[in-house]
Amino acid sequence: MAEDRDRDRDATPGTAGTAGATVAPGRRSAASVALEVWKQGRSVELLQRSMAFAALFFVTLVPLLIVIAAAPPTRNSGISQWITDGLGLTGRGAQATRGLFASRGQILSTTTGFGLAALTVFGISLMASVQTVYERIWQLERGPWHAVWRQALGLAGLTAYILIAAWSGSPWQGSAAQPALRLAATVLGGVLLFWWLQRLLLGARVPWLWLLPGALATMAALTGLRYFSRLVLAPLLVSNAVSYGTVGAVLVVQSWLIGVGYTIYGGALAGHAIMRRRASLASDGAVPADR
Repeated sequence: MAEDRDRDRDATPGTAGTAGATVAPGRRSAASVALEVWKQGRSVELLQRSMAFAALFFVTLVPLLIVIAAAPPTRNSGISQWITDGLGLTGRGAQATRGLFASRGQILSTTTGFGLAALTVFGISLMASVQTVYERIWQLERGPWHAVWRQALGLAGLTAYILIAAWSGSPWQGSAAQPALRLAATVLGGVLLFWWLQRLLLGARVPWLWLLPGALATMAALTGLRYFSRLVLAPLLVSNAVSYGTVGAVLVVQSWLIGVGYTIYGGALAGHAIMRRRASLASDGAVPADR
């Protein structure tokens, strides 16, 4: 009897082994992608790049967005609404954030054509910084200097997306169509933006299909950042605004922008790692290669 049980046990380990074999490749793939993201994140100096993104965004793009949003037909500060939505702020926190920005009348009375042109030029430096990181992620040579039109077009696309995302919460409030409009403008629009933005700034040197996972990962990370901000940063902003005034609110907003930089660059890193892993499996014959 004991010998029969031993034979049965020896004959059936394949069940556990087969189950482990089916789970292990998926786990190995996920671990491989995570390790690749970690290594390349250190290589491209993800923290420093994200801090630079936050600084450039706050200094260059925020003033430009304020001026654009203050002019007709928008008639409100789209950037303050976008930041409020991104941080998940309500009540006192939303009021403190809106207080960081001047009123529409003050903006229009103090803005000159030269100032707006200067903001546009400096805003392009933000896109140049994003392009540099994308090129390092995909290990490409630096693009030619005369391709600055790509950065200008990317700046226009990012500006339009932020203004549309901020505006999408206004039409049809209280109706069933409002959530669908908000979802299309923020999530679907964001996926299309970051898919197109990578292709644009990389100068069509990477196939469209290879860039889609990065766009999806970026929007997934931005969604996660929004929930994290609602739980952690929103209460922190309220307490900082009470304790330290405007400076405290600015510090929290700046911290959130660093998180935005992390998600944009981290999403591109994840997309690159996923496609490299897929290419590796395709070369081994584990998955069909892209045609």
